[in-house]
Amino acid sequence: MTDDLVDRLRRFQQGVFPRYRREYRRLVAEGQHPGTLFIGCSDSRLVPYLLTGSGPGELFIVRNVGNLIPPWDASHGFHGTTAAIEYAVQHLRVRDIVVCGHSHCGAIQALYADPLPDAPHMNRWLDLARDAVLPVTASEDALRRTEQRSIVLQLERLVDYPMVRQRSERGELHLHGWYYVIEDGRVLVLDVANGRFEATDILPPAEGNPSAPNAFQRR
Repeated sequence: MTDDLVDRLRRFQQGVFPRYRREYRRLVAEGQHPGTLFIGCSDSRLVPYLLTGSGPGELFIVRNVGNLIPPWDASHGFHGTTAAIEYAVQHLRVRDIVVCGHSHCGAIQALYADPLPDAPHMNRWLDLARDAVLPVTASEDALRRTEQRSIVLQLERLVDYPMVRQRSERGELHLHGWYYVIEDGRVLVLDVANGRFEATDILPPAEGNPSAPNAFQRR
């Protein structure tokens, strides 16, 4: 382990943990009861706790390359993301599920490039976003649109999970699509009614800004 990581651990133990000591002990005694399942990309620039201002016990987090959701599969296999969704919905009884993608996503860029010969597992995993790809060259605008289209694709797949569909139909569970624009520090939220990602702040999108909300059409 590097000295830098050891120093960070010391800072947590000596400076951060004491401020949350009572909360951590309560969470151990009473168990966790997060209200939100956050499904995000593994990208190091996406920090869910900073983004949402959450503290210990508030988010149940699943992260993978590209914030992708596999199709529902009832077989007995090693389904990590599926297992996390299942646990969060059925046992933790979360009220909200957020699927959060972001700008400049390496997984989306990889969809427009040749498969990597030394990464067969990643190439296969990226198939979960391939239907979001546009039949155009990989321009900045196409990449931003594909990132948003992939979020929609994952939400559509999530609704096929029986436990998600059942609780959603009863009004006990709500699904949300977020698009985090890293360079602007802004989150665009999917408005299902008009099929667009809308800004959550009062700043008007700059004219011609590729990170502005775009209507999605996966057809």
